[in-house]
Amino acid sequence: VRRTATAETADLLTDLTLQGVRSVAFVRSRRGAELISVIAKERLAEVDRSLPKRVAAYRGGYLPEERRALERALHSGELLGLAATTALELGIDVSGLDSVVICGYPGTRASLWQQAGRAGRSGQGALAVLVARDDPLDTYLVHHPEALFRQPVESTVLDPDNPYVLTPHLCAAAAELPLTEPDIALFGPAVPELLPQLEAAKLLRKRASGWHWTRRERAADLADIRGGGGRPVQIVEEGTGRLLGTVDAAAAHTAVHEGAVHLHQGRTHLVRKLDLEDSVALVEQADPPYSTVARDTTAITVLETDTEIPWGQGRLCYGSVEVTNQVVSFLRRKLITGEVLGETKLDLPPRTLRTRAVWWTVTEDQLDAARINPEILGGALHAAEHASIGLLPLFATCDRWDIGGVSVPLHPDTLLPTVFVYDGHPGGAGFAERAFHTARSWLTATREAIASCECEAGCPSCIQSPKCGNGNEPLHKRGAVRLLTELLRAAPPEPEGTKR
Repeated sequence: VRRTATAETADLLTDLTLQGVRSVAFVRSRRGAELISVIAKERLAEVDRSLPKRVAAYRGGYLPEERRALERALHSGELLGLAATTALELGIDVSGLDSVVICGYPGTRASLWQQAGRAGRSGQGALAVLVARDDPLDTYLVHHPEALFRQPVESTVLDPDNPYVLTPHLCAAAAELPLTEPDIALFGPAVPELLPQLEAAKLLRKRASGWHWTRRERAADLADIRGGGGRPVQIVEEGTGRLLGTVDAAAAHTAVHEGAVHLHQGRTHLVRKLDLEDSVALVEQADPPYSTVARDTTAITVLETDTEIPWGQGRLCYGSVEVTNQVVSFLRRKLITGEVLGETKLDLPPRTLRTRAVWWTVTEDQLDAARINPEILGGALHAAEHASIGLLPLFATCDRWDIGGVSVPLHPDTLLPTVFVYDGHPGGAGFAERAFHTARSWLTATREAIASCECEAGCPSCIQSPKCGNGNEPLHKRGAVRLLTELLRAAPPEPEGTKR
């Protein structure tokens, strides 16, 4: 068992701050940024009581004035260390940094070099450190550094005609200047079909000069420009009514459910109530000796199969699916050891997502050839699903948190054992399509990552997932290797131009 990347990054940020080195530690999650800031502050206080104020956290969900104040403090040198999410990665001037610590591979080579490039902007020497996490992709990259240093930046994957993404962009554009006929061509061929829908919804109005935004509110306040869907949930301190920040609607069920522990600028809060109708989470300051992790269930239905190719006796498919997810409970875990203290049931409504997915099936004969009996089938499929999600960012411009997966020993739509990997964005974002076209390389790397891991029965470096709603049960490492080996035995070659 090795130390967590979070603990290692906090130590590095502490040491760099003690040496007066201006640094940013990039962290994958909002909670991770807060934890690293808290740990670094505690360790700095043991050396000098004046030092903790030289370190802070920075993430999405803070109020704009909080973020601007942190940016000014970092720019002036008042702050020496900052634990930040990718909210600090683009569009913000933080020149003059001496070092960058990257807590876990950020998901793409483009993001890795963007983050590393935050240090040394004035031509001086700089330090960039990548701290590998217990994760299949990080493990793969540690053993295959050429995948970072000998590969170009990834091809960008997106679907510009996705109405869930295109609609809010049209609204935001019309709010700045009326949309004219020449403008429409810039947004692509799907626009003429969307404009009447926006007019019917009374978001846009057509006049002689073009299409105008009709609301008093800012378009960005009503529509998620990134296509996340839904109005952000406001986090409000119950006793004072003070607005602490926001959380994306898609993450609210797992992040600010009733009883959740919420960190904000180093202070711990407990969520007392989540009002989904008004998009408000009421919290109060507290100091519980535990953290919380949501547990959920996911079901998937095939709506339409666009493409299907044989893989020996099995099939590889790509198409539209509907995913139904419901947060059903949360675990309380000890802060240091992660020991489970208890589970509390939740009564939250299910959420549905229509998106795009890639999926593969195997037959009884393939299972027999791979020596997969019914007792281990579920664990083998589940392990292969987790590892393939972890490795997909190596082949598509995505983060593992942008995608999801479901594995079923007998799926009602395929009538076969099936593994699905789907885009976690309404309408899809192109990740599953990329996975379909690079499936042979993607699943080969997945099999290699599992097989080369030194653990006996599975660990976070190969088949365990930090986002598994089933508590990483059941999993069967050796079964997953045999299953993928058999699946890949008859895999067709990939078309030219689809290699990573």
